[in-house]
Amino acid sequence: MGTLESTIIEYQPDLTNAIDTVWVALCAALIFFMEGGFALLESGFVRSKNAMSIIAKVFIDIVFGGLIFYVVGFGIAYGASNGWFAFDFGVSENDLGLGLTVSNQLFWFIQLGFAIAAISIVSGALAERMKLWSYTILVLVFCGIMYPMVANWVWNPQGWLSSAGFNDFAGSAAVHAMGGFAALAAAMVLGPRLGKYKADGKPNTIPGHNIPLAAIGCFILWFGWFGFNPGSTLGAVGNWDLIGKVITNTFLASAAGGISTMIYTQFRYGLIDITMVINGILAGLVSITAGCNIVDASSAIIIGLVAGILVDVAVQVIDKMKIDDPVGAIAVHGVNGFFGAIAVGLFASEEGLLFSGDSALFLVQLKGVLVIALFSFIFTYLVMYLMKKTIGVRIPVEEERVGIDAASFGLESYSNFE
Repeated sequence: MGTLESTIIEYQPDLTNAIDTVWVALCAALIFFMEGGFALLESGFVRSKNAMSIIAKVFIDIVFGGLIFYVVGFGIAYGASNGWFAFDFGVSENDLGLGLTVSNQLFWFIQLGFAIAAISIVSGALAERMKLWSYTILVLVFCGIMYPMVANWVWNPQGWLSSAGFNDFAGSAAVHAMGGFAALAAAMVLGPRLGKYKADGKPNTIPGHNIPLAAIGCFILWFGWFGFNPGSTLGAVGNWDLIGKVITNTFLASAAGGISTMIYTQFRYGLIDITMVINGILAGLVSITAGCNIVDASSAIIIGLVAGILVDVAVQVIDKMKIDDPVGAIAVHGVNGFFGAIAVGLFASEEGLLFSGDSALFLVQLKGVLVIALFSFIFTYLVMYLMKKTIGVRIPVEEERVGIDAASFGLESYSNFE
């Protein structure tokens, strides 16, 4: 028996590395698969003449965003930081100071999923009217510089928010608020779709062409979120209790978000708005992502219930501001990412304001998400404005009438077969 015990002890580090590698690789694959969810959700929410352009944007997110994040972005995020920025490039073998039990290459791949998820949030708000090559430039800037800087602040051990105790476990602020407020700025510069608003400013409804497709996209995103949040443990060994807590809170908040949106739309409109229920579920997921590791189950339900109502209210407010967001990305990700970061400061089991009476964590969370939102909005606005004044960001009017699919790809997503 002694020999067996000594053998186990000898190989314990290898066993830990092997188990954690399988766990992180599995979660990274689930996160990567979420891009399919973005593609289906967003294409279902737009008109059929632009469905293929949504797929193209998701491909651009992955191939251009993925490569620039490898060459430039990852080093900016996780290199030797001065608190705000790092100047490393590529994926080195140096110790990142995160106590990883997986390779830096695998850590890069799971972080890639977060980066391209953040920019995919932006793509939905720009649907049906943005030039694809201009969008590609935005992707390169976002995944190469903007998102990595925020990741540096939040998740690099030397980052200024990380050092201040900011808790954003899987990215309500760093991914979702970041993407949502970038979407807000980009949509403002780009302007609304043709015919979206009447002369008196009231919005016209432009329904999506395939709500079942959007619902399938929601299910894929929902499924992927069980890699997104628990995968942020970055290891399975020693984390069995935390993983269970994170998964449970993730589901409870998402279900509560769907319930509150369903009830709210029934009372407000006299019928259930299934498109808003889809976004309510996603809002619940977004809002719990920051604090799924440190709130209890009852708080997760409350956070989800608030998010499910907040998303519908936010959609209405954004529409009244004449900001055209075909998929509700700003409300789902921007508004609820902001709320999710603040909710940590309210509902954290030990340090939350509502449980401890201490406002310290709440103020850190509020400060952090405010800076992230402002940084994302201002940087994106400047990039979009510069492109608008030079290469242009909007497709010609005739192409918008015909549809991006026919104008850019020479095909339709749905052909009429004789």
